Amino acid sequence: MTEKKKVILYTDGACSGNPGLGGYAGILMYGDVKREYNGADKQTTNNRMEVQAVIEGLKRLKYPCIVEVYSDSAYTVNAFANGWIYGWAKKNWKKADGKAVLNVDLWEELYQLTHVHEVTFHKVAGHADNEYNNRCDELARQAISDLRKRLSPEELAALQAANEVGKEDDKE
Repeated sequence: MTEKKKVILYTDGACSGNPGLGGYAGILMYGDVKREYNGADKQTTNNRMEVQAVIEGLKRLKYPCIVEVYSDSAYTVNAFANGWIYGWAKKNWKKADGKAVLNVDLWEELYQLTHVHEVTFHKVAGHADNEYNNRCDELARQAISDLRKRLSPEELAALQAANEVGKEDDKE
């Protein structure tokens, strides 16, 4: 049996408005090899981008690996470190209070990927002195900037209006 490769994955998500334009990024490292990736979404939240960043990194692995994930997202890390995700899955994606888990589409996908790979999550301080976390933040913000440049002024205005409605809905 072949020994699994040990991979390090740094991730970050960002949002311009919350909800708003969002970006995610990651750096996969194996030995001396580093691979960066990023992407964006027109209407999203910071939490969604944080989880998406991990999903995208794990999906890029061609074989089952041992993966050490480093993220500044307490939302993402604590779901695994505190075991919340296992309870959510057992309760058909409901929280302890019986309410539906937010972002269930992403949590289900990430949960499945953690059955392919042996994943351990580590919390890092955001916007501190960690070069890889800072680089992921830069890549995620670059993805937002690139997306903004591809959208027409009319599209941007429509998205901004829709996101304002989303903020009001969150208050109810």
